[in-house]
Amino acid sequence: MATPVNLEQNPASTFTSGAEQQKIVIKNNRGEKLVGLLHETGSKEIVILCHGFPATKEYNMMVELASALEKQGISAFRFDFSGNGESEGLLEFGSFRKEVDDLHAVVQHFTSTNRDVGAIIGHSKGANVVVLYASLHYDVPTIINLSRSYKMDTGVEERLGKDYLERVKKDGFIDIKPHTGEVPYRVTEESLMEQLNTNMHEAWLKIDPDCRVLTVHGSADEMIPVEDALEFAKIIPNIELRIIEGANHCYDNHRDKLVSIVLDFIKAEMHGVTTVIEEPVPIV
Repeated sequence: MATPVNLEQNPASTFTSGAEQQKIVIKNNRGEKLVGLLHETGSKEIVILCHGFPATKEYNMMVELASALEKQGISAFRFDFSGNGESEGLLEFGSFRKEVDDLHAVVQHFTSTNRDVGAIIGHSKGANVVVLYASLHYDVPTIINLSRSYKMDTGVEERLGKDYLERVKKDGFIDIKPHTGEVPYRVTEESLMEQLNTNMHEAWLKIDPDCRVLTVHGSADEMIPVEDALEFAKIIPNIELRIIEGANHCYDNHRDKLVSIVLDFIKAEMHGVTTVIEEPVPIV
């Protein structure tokens, strides 16, 4: 049985930023303040990074990717979804549509200031949010999803325990009290059913065919099986798939390879280069 991963407990990042990061506060459509950090390089293009659950903008993968982009002269913005980290709101399990709305508020903030949002990157739950965003909005030309689910019930029993459906229908909610140091949260019947009823196959089919898509997955992902990534590759013609051999859900021992793949894909887009891969190519 897979053990739920607490993203915030991974080792601290060794990346350092070359410039001072700017704290930016953006209101979502519910009036909640979303807090993020801008790695500003002066580029018109900007990349937005979306964390998973439970995690925040300070999760080491987000910091490393933003810092690596900054070193390449590309501005990056990592932020906390509502209810997470420094952002206002209630921490909730599921609630994908709410986080899609958060991401839309962030994209609109930067486009309204004459910035070009060149790509959005998401990990785990954040990767599903990125895909759902691209199925509803057609204003970002490149999406990158890392370790995201195809089957939306994957890992739910591991987080919530057996008979979770019966319990949530009986009480209307399940309170999760994680290990010491983790933030407790409530799983409502509404948020749980939203997740279980979210159809990622259908979402993929609604993405603009001109949108460039990169999917990265670890062959040893202990939370979301690599088969989920392979399922997406069967139905999406414009997807570029990279399987990192031996990598787990958080790419703990393969972070340099992950960063390299993401940077190469984004730089190719920013320089107007299109890479076409007909077959998924594992990376050793």
